[in-house]
Amino acid sequence: MTAERKMTAAKPYDEMHTADGAVRAHYRSYADWLEQMPRERIEQKRNEADVAFHRVGITFNVYGADGGKERLIPFDLLPRIIPGDEWTALEAGLRQRVQALNAFLADVYHDREILRAGRMPAELVLNNAQFRAEMQGVDVPGGLYAMIAGIDLVRAAGADGKGEYYVLEDNLRVPSGVSYLIENRKMMMRLFPDLFSRYRVQPVEHYPDLLLETLRAVAPEGVADPTAVLLTPGAFNSAYFEHSFLAQQMGVELVEGQDLFVEDDTVHMRTTQGPRRVDVIYRRIDDDFLDPQVFRADSMLGVPGLMAAYRAGRVTLANAVGTGVADDKSIYPYVPEMVRFYLGEEPILNNVPTYMLRNADDLAYTLAHLPELVVKEVHGAGGYGMLVGPAATKAEIKYFRQLIVAAPEKYIAQPTLALSTCPTFVEAGIAPRHIDLRPFVLSGGKEIRMVPGGLTRVAMKAGSLVVNSSQGGGTKDTWVVG
Repeated sequence: MTAERKMTAAKPYDEMHTADGAVRAHYRSYADWLEQMPRERIEQKRNEADVAFHRVGITFNVYGADGGKERLIPFDLLPRIIPGDEWTALEAGLRQRVQALNAFLADVYHDREILRAGRMPAELVLNNAQFRAEMQGVDVPGGLYAMIAGIDLVRAAGADGKGEYYVLEDNLRVPSGVSYLIENRKMMMRLFPDLFSRYRVQPVEHYPDLLLETLRAVAPEGVADPTAVLLTPGAFNSAYFEHSFLAQQMGVELVEGQDLFVEDDTVHMRTTQGPRRVDVIYRRIDDDFLDPQVFRADSMLGVPGLMAAYRAGRVTLANAVGTGVADDKSIYPYVPEMVRFYLGEEPILNNVPTYMLRNADDLAYTLAHLPELVVKEVHGAGGYGMLVGPAATKAEIKYFRQLIVAAPEKYIAQPTLALSTCPTFVEAGIAPRHIDLRPFVLSGGKEIRMVPGGLTRVAMKAGSLVVNSSQGGGTKDTWVVG
């Protein structure tokens, strides 16, 4: 599992241009259009987009920033374009990976065959903070734990100059961002309808329909016409816009914990017509806050008795309790082994080479090369708790060195990949900025489905590799064409 000691140094892969500066075939029509578009016109359109997003309420609350002040996630008007054949290959890899992750979750909460086979350390799973012993032996519909997965992909230039995709992270707990994917597309079609006549851009607007079908497909056995709800922590949550947006688009009720109650191991929703049974809960609340009778007793966000109803098979939670053990960064290096173990296949999508600092050799190498590496907390998220060595100060590197030495098992390290760049409209004009891609993969019944592309996140600051919205990153519309 040790990362390769060397990765070929290369310039970032340019999504739009080849190494000699020529425009790639799938960008040519767009490049012609862009060349004829005055900068003032683009600025005008960007201002229109900002006004429209404010009017709709597409904001993001960054905890601790300006007292929790809501702000817009920067939206870039220049799309990221992916050829159809390239997406087909990515789609196959995403299906394979999510299938293996679900098989792993079903296994570790039941027979633990992968652990008994010695294919990964048992203590890494069973002592993991995200492992929920309360889920041991609990059967979930279809054996599906992660019905909604957000898989973060990055692209780096290989030795031959060609771009190669890597999985950077698996998000299986409460993956967010899909509302921005949909709203970005609506905005681009509104601002630049002429562009869509130049390309056959594959649609994404049907995601809420696919999501609702997925939720209904995993209802408890014997429920013919399931009632689904979306459980939100409330209006002060950073992703509340997305919660309300998806509930409205799916035509389901948006509820808080106080709107639900459990009686006879059955979840009910309070309505003006009286109690109504709830069969599927798309929960956007972390495990710890779901049920104060089982997890955090001080939680005001959850539903007392929810876990009893869940274990009795009277309600489905999407995603399942305990999915976090599969997307923890300490487990991430073993996902390719999961693909081999459960599917008998070689992984289509590669991981970023990863140093596990619980291993003495990896720890020694990382401490000797901190200025070159990216270091992440295994339980960290949102761009927090990480060190980007090449961009860090000497004081930051010294501080992280102390953290690592004190608790090496809490960290992993990876080479600093030169993430691919895409033309982005910034204050200085059009300039390359680093990007990633988060496709949303839906598993329900016998099908694994997704809308073409995903949410492209962009590091708006020159040279920055951090694309997270909580760290100032923005988003782009993603076009899968042809």
